[in-house]
Amino acid sequence: MRLTGLLAAALAGVALCFSTAFAKELQVGFVYVSPVGDAGWSYAHDQARQKIEEMDGVKTSFVEAVAEGPDSERVMLNMARKGFDLIFATSFGYMDPMLKVAQQFPKTVFMHCSGFKTAENMGNYFGRMYQARYLSGMVAGAMTTSNTLGYVAAFPIPEVIRGINAFTLGAQAMNPEVTVRVVWTKTWYDPATEKEAAKSLLDVGADVIAQHQDSPGPQEAAQEKGVYSIGYNSDMTQFAPKAHLTAPIWNWAPFYEETVKQVQEGVWKSASVWPGLKEGIVDLAPISEMVPQAVRDQIMAKKEAIIGGEEVFMGPLKDQNGVEKVAAGVAMSDEEMLGMTWFVQGVVGTTE
Repeated sequence: MRLTGLLAAALAGVALCFSTAFAKELQVGFVYVSPVGDAGWSYAHDQARQKIEEMDGVKTSFVEAVAEGPDSERVMLNMARKGFDLIFATSFGYMDPMLKVAQQFPKTVFMHCSGFKTAENMGNYFGRMYQARYLSGMVAGAMTTSNTLGYVAAFPIPEVIRGINAFTLGAQAMNPEVTVRVVWTKTWYDPATEKEAAKSLLDVGADVIAQHQDSPGPQEAAQEKGVYSIGYNSDMTQFAPKAHLTAPIWNWAPFYEETVKQVQEGVWKSASVWPGLKEGIVDLAPISEMVPQAVRDQIMAKKEAIIGGEEVFMGPLKDQNGVEKVAAGVAMSDEEMLGMTWFVQGVVGTTE
């Protein structure tokens, strides 16, 4: 399936067009920060990898649980030396190592997920997950009785902060009295740590637990406490069927299929790509029947409005200190959202 209307803009110099289509089998490599069985981030990427493995003339390979930093450079360098034609690196901390390797292998196409740096043979990509985060926040805001939501968060980088803010705005749209308490784990995948972080939020009265983590640990903690949860990356219902309300989820297959076709056809160009709900890259998992039908209908209507162009980050928006960050009637630009380092009103926690 070929995506249309991808929001692409080259961030570096003159984009390079690979003008020679591949006649041989295309070798595609993936680098994952966590195990593919994590039910989360790497799992979602690997589901898409399996889809492109079915494409004609494509052979894929992956390395899982690769630490960010020097170890990832070693893995990517090994792939490039083996003649891989296209390499996807799927974690923020792989950006600089990938750029270093890309400079050494100018004929290889490199794609980095969630970063911002590019080169002639290296692009980057992410999805507008904040759109689905907003919808999941609506679910949480409608279901809380304590007016306290908990959010187990990985690292204080714009990607995660943006998601927390979108979740909070969605919750406030349903319940203006709600607050969102944030705990940082400084991990992407650590089930025990993530579960303990969720417990700490439950101890201060949170009755819905959301997460930007790769394991279902926070979901399990919520179910054990007898409260609700919002997953992430994939539908995590199986891990906490009595708690799980929904989850913002990824569907990377359309994007990966499109990128592979571009490389095969010799038309790939370095760019920064950020598709969302409209393109089917992000979505909301099925909403539990525990959520009233009227609420589900309201959320589906908002989903269609966002697909139709309605903005999530529309002013007036104030930060935690009450300082206006976005004026009334003004939508945040992509650049502003990608660089978001502040919390909206209603978030309890620090951006450090």
